[in-house]
Amino acid sequence: GPSQAIFPMCAALRAQGIDAAVASTDAEIDATLPRKAFTTHKGVPVILFPRQLGNSMKYSRALSTWLTENVSNYDVVHIHAVFNHSCIAAARACRKHGVPYVVRPLGTLDPWSMNQKSLRKSVFWKVAGNRMMQNAAAVHYTARAEKQAVEESLGLNHGRVVPLGVDLTVTQGNGLQRTEFPQLTGHPYVLVLSRLHSKKGLDVLLESFIPLVKQEEFSNWRLVIAGDGPSDYSTKLKQQVRAAGAEEFVLFTGWLEGAVKESVLRNASLLALPSRHENFGLCVLEALAYGVPVLISPHVNLAEDIQSANAGWIAPVDKESIQSALSETMRSTEERRTRGNAGKKFAAQFAWPNVAAQLVELYGNIV
Repeated sequence: GPSQAIFPMCAALRAQGIDAAVASTDAEIDATLPRKAFTTHKGVPVILFPRQLGNSMKYSRALSTWLTENVSNYDVVHIHAVFNHSCIAAARACRKHGVPYVVRPLGTLDPWSMNQKSLRKSVFWKVAGNRMMQNAAAVHYTARAEKQAVEESLGLNHGRVVPLGVDLTVTQGNGLQRTEFPQLTGHPYVLVLSRLHSKKGLDVLLESFIPLVKQEEFSNWRLVIAGDGPSDYSTKLKQQVRAAGAEEFVLFTGWLEGAVKESVLRNASLLALPSRHENFGLCVLEALAYGVPVLISPHVNLAEDIQSANAGWIAPVDKESIQSALSETMRSTEERRTRGNAGKKFAAQFAWPNVAAQLVELYGNIV
């Protein structure tokens, strides 16, 4: 998600000569990092402030005060998200000191997202969100589909599309998948690499996959679900697998990162993301960068581009459609290889240096 993408984004900007730094609350950030003092995290200067009211609202008086006192030291502020106090405080400080700002809404302004907790968002939008967006120097969308949906529904008209990037450098760790998860040895597998949330359509994926692997033709296949999320939803998915007697075929690994994540990803036969809504889908790009084809829903905003590149399969979020697509891809090693190679070429355009150059251009135009 956003906290994973922000550091390679800033590192790539710094490589382009931009003095980029991150100011944030400590939500979803390494608990060992100091607060209220600049430190370096993943090669990026970071200053963190304790949140005082929940992971969602991210209220932090200390961050708000720091922004008011320091924002004039910067040429441009790039705000990531909309519906929390930290972002509103940043926009307010920018307006007070005449500093231009860019907002990346992270898909939260898409009509599907606006309908989730709609009363709360409607109030927030009227009180602060609308002013924040209207006064932004630019709105940063990561996909054309997001820009079109938001501008049509909310009447905004100053958006720019700059995608997220992907790291194309190759590191070691190709064999770690066998050591960490020996039960996968000798088995092709479908990989889910995502936050576990009801919008991801994983319940439908399980309904589609389990009957297939009960057939002799597909009995060697496995499904690897790598990620974490709310415990009640994770438990529900595991109960679904247990009730179907499919523990042998489905592996829950928990959150993966570093060399282990890379190894599990590069050795996958297919990555699946049948989301009911997906603003970008960074894991999709990560898979394609390794030549792993993808099975995604039309609601993933990269779907149209991936279909044009013939880099995977697109299927609606229903059991029959996903099962049909799965059986097609699981049957054909050659077709998976063909679409994976196409995906690798497609992903090359999203290398972080290319994306950072687009952001530098955006900032330059604003200044």
